[in-house]
Amino acid sequence: MSTLVVPDAVPSVFEDCEQLRKAFAGWGTNEGLIISILGHRNAEQRKLIRQTYAEAYGEDLLKELDRELTNDFERVVLLWALDPADRDAFLANEATKKSTSRYQVLMEIACTRSSNHLLHAKQAYHARFKRSLEEDVACHITGDFSKLLFPLVSSYRYEGDEVNMTLAKSEAKILYQKISEKAYSSEDLIRVLATRSRAQINATLNQYKNEFGNDINKDLKTDPNDEFLALMRTTVKCLTRPEKHFEKVLRLAINRRGTDEGALTRVVTTRAEVDLKIIADEYQRRNSVPLDRAIGKDTTGDYEKMLLALAGRAHA
Repeated sequence: MSTLVVPDAVPSVFEDCEQLRKAFAGWGTNEGLIISILGHRNAEQRKLIRQTYAEAYGEDLLKELDRELTNDFERVVLLWALDPADRDAFLANEATKKSTSRYQVLMEIACTRSSNHLLHAKQAYHARFKRSLEEDVACHITGDFSKLLFPLVSSYRYEGDEVNMTLAKSEAKILYQKISEKAYSSEDLIRVLATRSRAQINATLNQYKNEFGNDINKDLKTDPNDEFLALMRTTVKCLTRPEKHFEKVLRLAINRRGTDEGALTRVVTTRAEVDLKIIADEYQRRNSVPLDRAIGKDTTGDYEKMLLALAGRAHA
């Protein structure tokens, strides 16, 4: 469920481009004007704005924004202005080069997007970086992390609701056996998580709990400090309850000393047109504070206003 508020009567794309051009003119940038336009346009409308702007002024709107804006506000606007598949390609490429939380970003893109979206993101990656995402994951990530992430980013899952209960029972046993043996990076365990449809994985994990007594993530918590097990648990959560994963990312980004703007920006820009409403409901249930109020308390200025616009505040 999207939180994006698009006005009933959207101005013509030419008018939007003209207004954006005005926002860049003169001595100072009119950030409020940028927010009022880009913060209230859906992906299709933003794409049309980028195309029309290039045709009308011979300038790349993204480069103009990059030139005019700074810091966290610049990042949130630039990420938002990108086509969703292109945005994920950019974030994935950034993640292959970074050491901090990069595994989680790649896993999010692999496990919380539809099969078609992941395919389009990989095509955008090709076009932008002249390499494949799989190639960069194989090149930059090693060991057990590569064993898990490579098949996840290579996946094209069935999206339907069909479930094979015989398979769910047999694969629940395989998962239990491998986890009991502490063979966490075994091919069989990873194959189930990386290839089965979400409906099939849910059936398998329900079977696992019914037959062996524990939620699988409890059994994957034998060592809370093991980074690979943490990634396995996050993979399971993203495949089964993505709103719980994103709620936790937001909670950690907002509720500690010093905001993690990178994580906050990533979740808001990638989920605003998908399920940010569901994530916000989960956030309020878990923290007894509305998400927009938490964001407003933790951020300032134009960055705050843009985030709040994407989080659904119509007047932001």
